[in-house]
Amino acid sequence: MPIVSISLNDEILSELDKLQTSMGFSGRSEAIRAGIRAFVSEEKQKSDLSGDIHAILLVVHNDEFDHVVSGITHNFEDLITTHLHSKIEKEKCMELFVIDGDAEKVSIMTKDFQTNKNMDTVKLVAI
Repeated sequence: MPIVSISLNDEILSELDKLQTSMGFSGRSEAIRAGIRAFVSEEKQKSDLSGDIHAILLVVHNDEFDHVVSGITHNFEDLITTHLHSKIEKEKCMELFVIDGDAEKVSIMTKDFQTNKNMDTVKLVAI
């Protein structure tokens, strides 16, 4: 089996260790493999979407990056039927987008958030 080396900051490593314990993984590698499998499965499901879809997109970020969210949002105004912004704790914000439109465009919007290193969480749920 090939070996892949990754670097994690202390916060992520601590969270990984908590997950390993709470979920009963035998080691960090097993927990990381499970996370990668879930990520691959989720991405495959999104790539299989086609036609017009209804979806919910959840984005969590630090409030200092509101301008980044606004920039991405403006590029996809034609898809967004509802946009809720909420302060969830200290400097964290949550954006909830209700989306209706072309699956390919929804995927592009989602990827724009996912690939932006300033976003903490990005989750798409197709309805």
